[in-house]
Amino acid sequence: MTQNYPASSTGLLLIDTVNDVFSEEGKGYPLYQTEFTRIGLLENLRRLLAGVRRHDMGVFYSPMAYTDEEYASWKHPTGIHRAMFDNRVFEAGSWGAEFHPDLTPGPGEVTLAPHKNIDVFATTDLDTQLRRRGVEHLALGGMIGTMCVESTARSAMERGYHVTMLKDATATDGDEVTHAQMLRRYALFAHEVLSVDEFVAAVQSS
Repeated sequence: MTQNYPASSTGLLLIDTVNDVFSEEGKGYPLYQTEFTRIGLLENLRRLLAGVRRHDMGVFYSPMAYTDEEYASWKHPTGIHRAMFDNRVFEAGSWGAEFHPDLTPGPGEVTLAPHKNIDVFATTDLDTQLRRRGVEHLALGGMIGTMCVESTARSAMERGYHVTMLKDATATDGDEVTHAQMLRRYALFAHEVLSVDEFVAAVQSS
């Protein structure tokens, strides 16, 4: 039986819903295009936002951005950082680092400072923003499903949040098999793994 989600204590976190990922001209888009099409990801995210906004539920956006100084002086870059830095993905102040037009924060929704590592909790005030708004249930979507989304979700669970993974609101840079493997991991640390439609149907207005 699907968990019910009171809108007053539930938050939706969308990670890296920016042009470099979701726009066809974005630097990262070619890596995910096939999976985006297979899953219908952009349309699913549009439907997700429309659904939670009907219930006046809290929505939190976590973009990623790097400055020239960070590209040049970052100590001990990881593999994913090297890939981003070499291609200047998420360049602060650029069109690519701006939110996709269909995935842009609306009135009253929260935009966090850009995160720098794959766990959004690690380098932003996400935990403070959630707790001061009474969020106990956290649903996650955005990109990449195997990196920032998964890492942040694991951290949310460790911090005591009820975690819901939205299986068709994220994607990998792989294929259908990679996506299935990701969902099996989700089921081990999350409290629920739901489709967008299942989640929206379970949200209860305050």
